[in-house]
Amino acid sequence: MQTNAQKLAVTPRTYIQMTYLDAIMQAQLEEMTRDERVILMGEDVEVYGGGKLIEQLGRNRVWNTPISEGSFTGMGIGAAINGLRPIIDLTMASFVYLASDQIINQASKLRYMTGGQINIPIVVRCCMYPEGNNAAQHADRPYPSFMNVPGLKIISPTSPADIKGLMKSAIRDDDPVLIFEDNRLWAVKGDLSTDPDHVIPIGKADLKREGKDVTLIAIAGAIRPTIEAVNALAEEGISVEVIDPRTLKPLDHESFKTSVAKTGRLVIVDNAHRVCSVASEIAAVMAEEAFDLLKRPIIRLSAPDIHVPFSPALEQDFYPTKDGIIAAVRRLLQT
Repeated sequence: MQTNAQKLAVTPRTYIQMTYLDAIMQAQLEEMTRDERVILMGEDVEVYGGGKLIEQLGRNRVWNTPISEGSFTGMGIGAAINGLRPIIDLTMASFVYLASDQIINQASKLRYMTGGQINIPIVVRCCMYPEGNNAAQHADRPYPSFMNVPGLKIISPTSPADIKGLMKSAIRDDDPVLIFEDNRLWAVKGDLSTDPDHVIPIGKADLKREGKDVTLIAIAGAIRPTIEAVNALAEEGISVEVIDPRTLKPLDHESFKTSVAKTGRLVIVDNAHRVCSVASEIAAVMAEEAFDLLKRPIIRLSAPDIHVPFSPALEQDFYPTKDGIIAAVRRLLQT
């Protein structure tokens, strides 16, 4: 029989609500506490949540670096070769271009070129600021460029639980992993596990919503207008299945095929430019390997092949919108 004290005792929570950005910080803190080889370096790490890490772990493990992306990324790769597991924070995703030689010519190739003699366990965080009048040099979504590079893994999840679980997997992975976050998701709240060993495997998509009429694959920040559109369509009796790839390389094509086998229709929403985008890659593989499952042609929604404008009026409709997604779904359902 339970005592009064036992009855009144607080049951440990297995889940806690947290924002997307806090989930990132929590994942880093847990992994740095678990493994003393994990270090963090980058630009403005104290500004975007890193102050807590410095307080608990000290400045020997968390470094604010000069604004020299190629230099500190290269330093991180060298540290990885010598036994550490660095997290490199590039702050803005557009800055990844400045570190691209280190990422592409060194991090992605050294394991291959040494016949597997060395690992490069490095994580590179790249936060995308596609809106907010950041203009062409600060608003890019560069993930398609790096999908073309063998040896890299790329993740871009959309929920707090997924970013925490996948970031922990990335830190524990022996290959270089790029994380592309959309800053518009930073404030999103959700439940996530309090288990410090709860991880989500790289390479597995997530079924965000079941449906039977159309499959809709939403990449990164495109999940927001996608869910808005799906909610509106549901009021009309249209059932849309929503998939978040979570991992962009390797893509979980089997999950896409399973869904399209049910719906026969596919829309892909991607905030990157249309040419050589994630949407293009998914569409190509589906056309090659699952053409017989399709009742109608695939529709890709993306940003136009121009640079991101500074003008708020022009930026407003630069990316796929709720109305555009609704129109695409309706088009596929026309007989």
